[in-house]
Amino acid sequence: MKTKNKKVDRRLKIRRKIRKIIQGTAAVPRLSIFKSNKCIYAQLIDDEQGHTLLATSSKALGDSGIDVDKARKVGKAIAEKALERGIEAVVFDRSGYLYHGRVKALAEGARDQGLKF
Repeated sequence: MKTKNKKVDRRLKIRRKIRKIIQGTAAVPRLSIFKSNKCIYAQLIDDEQGHTLLATSSKALGDSGIDVDKARKVGKAIAEKALERGIEAVVFDRSGYLYHGRVKALAEGARDQGLKF
């Protein structure tokens, strides 16, 4: 799949490589993230059933705008919801984004709340 943006093509190529390896289950779901220009989204996915177990975003938390601190809050929120449901471990899917900035902050926020990956 080619787009007009080389940066997006690169991310999608990396994403396909990652998804060949990473598989989420009901016991250990996949923590998938998506960044837009305005928000950051996180969801826990059971790939065997094809269902989203939990989801949250900076928009759902009432935080508008992009910021590393807001991404950390999203990570903490998804971890709290997961721990309430008895999910303690996840597989992290960075969706082709570099592990830097908002992606790293979201992951660290989830780890700080006790989610293991």
